[in-house]
Amino acid sequence: MKVLVIGGGAREHALCRSLSLDPAVSALHCAPGNAGIAEVAELHPVDALDGAAVAALAQRLEADLVVVGPEAPLVAGVADAVRAVGIPAFGPSGEAAQLEGSKAFAKDVMAGAGVPTARSYVCTTREEVDRALDAFGAPYVVKDDGLAAGKGVVVTDDVEAARAHGYACERVVIEEFLDGPEVSLFAITDGTTVVPLQPAQDFKRALDGDEGPNTGGMGAYSPLPWADPKLVQEVLDTVLQPTVDEMKKRGTTFSGLLYAGLAITGRGVRVIEFNARFGDPETQVVLARLETPLAGLLLASATGTLADLEPLRWSEDAAVTVVVASHNYPGTPRTGDPITGLDAVAAQDAPHAYVLHAGTKRDGDNGPVLSAGGRVLSVTATGADLGQARERAYTAVARIGLDGSQHRTDIAAKAAAES
Repeated sequence: MKVLVIGGGAREHALCRSLSLDPAVSALHCAPGNAGIAEVAELHPVDALDGAAVAALAQRLEADLVVVGPEAPLVAGVADAVRAVGIPAFGPSGEAAQLEGSKAFAKDVMAGAGVPTARSYVCTTREEVDRALDAFGAPYVVKDDGLAAGKGVVVTDDVEAARAHGYACERVVIEEFLDGPEVSLFAITDGTTVVPLQPAQDFKRALDGDEGPNTGGMGAYSPLPWADPKLVQEVLDTVLQPTVDEMKKRGTTFSGLLYAGLAITGRGVRVIEFNARFGDPETQVVLARLETPLAGLLLASATGTLADLEPLRWSEDAAVTVVVASHNYPGTPRTGDPITGLDAVAAQDAPHAYVLHAGTKRDGDNGPVLSAGGRVLSVTATGADLGQARERAYTAVARIGLDGSQHRTDIAAKAAAES
């Protein structure tokens, strides 16, 4: 099977790594990719938002499957363009991807499907923002309606900060604060059958102790030893399957990856948000534990044959991912700094720990790897339990040098201590 992955972040590196280990994959391509993905896949330059260009590349490569990784190309309809030339694509249509592209749309779908979520208001004027903030009170949860690369949400006790964010958005969703631990649950679907993956927990705040601003994610772990063993089935029955069924009923079939961000509240499970693609950094830990070959699973989603697959197989090992970010992230990050220690991790920590690149580029054909974004890379490690996986991850992180970089030191610490 020839597979083309679209994107160039840590999520796509994790996907490419898993696909490269799949014996069914005879050729692996990625566009545009990054310095790390280049080690496992052949890279091609492409504008990931240009559906015609992506489809033409897939045709030229004679791809059997195209995996569209990031949210922006999905919302732009890139998967539609690929399917239009007769090539299976993993990822929802542009219309269906509005589950992530518009939080107001997602709320409407959840209402139609009877999915439990936070009470909310959709606001388009300053007066509506003020009324919504007054109605809910602190903590204030203010979400840009559109795509914002994981940084369009403000959760604060400061009403002026909440108001400023709401005023800055063309359309904004303001909702009640949901207490309780958060869980990420991915599911693969072909529009009818829904196959849940294993749950993970990520860390959105920039600093230890869940302090600092929201980010795209600073780390994650799986499994969740504190979670109810019935959680996955409950979410499948009350959230995932009803949402997929509702989308199909509306004539907007959703196939691909459905991500549910959940809060386990005192009133039960509530949906915080939906995403239409694998999330970063949860993808890194979930795929590290998946033993079922990935290519066949994604192809079954793309071709409507998920019901024919055997149950997924999972490793008993735990996995922990720690994100290394550049100076000043999540503000305007500093880029162009050399990254050292990558070879040391490969030589001394593999196969239990490895680096997945996100914002990186190589300086010339054989030059050093440089930082090229806010979240530069992540280190993923596995172990017999969370404690061992966590120790291996931080040992590998310590080998990496990046001037001014930052990372959280408490990823999975609480769960490891309690398990």
